[in-house]
Amino acid sequence: MPATRQTLKDEGFTGFRALAALDVNRIPQKPGIFAVLQPEGFEPRFLARSTAGIFKKKDPSLPEAALAAEWVDGADVLYLGKAGPGSKANRGLRRQIQEFVDFGKGKPPGHWDGRLIWQIADAGSLLVAWKELPVEELNQAEARYHAEFRELHGRLPFANLVQARVKGN
Repeated sequence: MPATRQTLKDEGFTGFRALAALDVNRIPQKPGIFAVLQPEGFEPRFLARSTAGIFKKKDPSLPEAALAAEWVDGADVLYLGKAGPGSKANRGLRRQIQEFVDFGKGKPPGHWDGRLIWQIADAGSLLVAWKELPVEELNQAEARYHAEFRELHGRLPFANLVQARVKGN
């Protein structure tokens, strides 16, 4: 169950680095799953406007009430995502996480998954962890982690607005 830092460690996740202090060169270039977690003792506060980049001329900001409604009390994990190899095999965890961090710094993204992270005050103190996986296991693993989180908490992690599914299911 990917509900806590310890269960992620038990599942083989590594890293657990603060977003603000992240050295992307230490992140593997292979495909895998990554998680954004709140550090111990974290108290969520929301910004009036997101620091994230504009996507397709849309502001990623939500009203505070909408953000509060998405918050999952008691969950360490705030977002679960995947990093595939890309069509030219030049993506992977390092590039996906770098683009995620750049998105939070206002750069325009290729997609806006996880955008709620960037409306949390002190988002730089949030932790990121990752787990390398073979590309053929990515979709299944992401869907499983989402389903297990939902089973435990009754909903998806805070910044996951869409349930991952395996094609054909």
